[in-house]
Amino acid sequence: MPAAPDDDASRVDATRDAGTLSDVAARADVAARADVAAALVALLTARGLTIAVAESLTGGLLVAELVRVPGASVVVVGGVVAYDTAIKHSLLGVDADLLARRGAVDPEVARQMAVGVRTALAVDGRAADIGISTTGVAGPDPQDGKPVGTVYLGFAIGDEVVDAALALTGDRDGIRSAVVSESLIRLHRMLER
Repeated sequence: MPAAPDDDASRVDATRDAGTLSDVAARADVAARADVAAALVALLTARGLTIAVAESLTGGLLVAELVRVPGASVVVVGGVVAYDTAIKHSLLGVDADLLARRGAVDPEVARQMAVGVRTALAVDGRAADIGISTTGVAGPDPQDGKPVGTVYLGFAIGDEVVDAALALTGDRDGIRSAVVSESLIRLHRMLER
């Protein structure tokens, strides 16, 4: 008769295979985000639309998530990481007075970034159909008087320009990951209307 398995050994193996609960949650978030990114690329492709991305606190994570999807090159024209506030003005055309008055973490800054990236990344003189932007505070310290987790998303679709405010909690990586997920989900919902 074979020996009964050692419960402690089984537990150790299961933990090693599954990872911690936060690891499992993180993998589930990545899988869900990939599904939304794939659905978004498919929707943009079906409609013949292009997208340009302007990022600050996400530092390229959002455009990276989009280009992970096979066929994304048909719709994604590119991305700009405007991490330094001066780049938001010089490359994306965000109003310098606005940046001086309110700082980079502001809903109007997000809207102007989304509008500006469409033309900044124009291909053969044709602006992208959609511009999306992220600006906010990932931490660990506040910025421009705004607490960690304060985030604004900007969306420029045709003549419609809107922003979305997020109040997130967690560590720096968690906040940045949540911003990518929320950006994809919200844009997909807007386009499905």
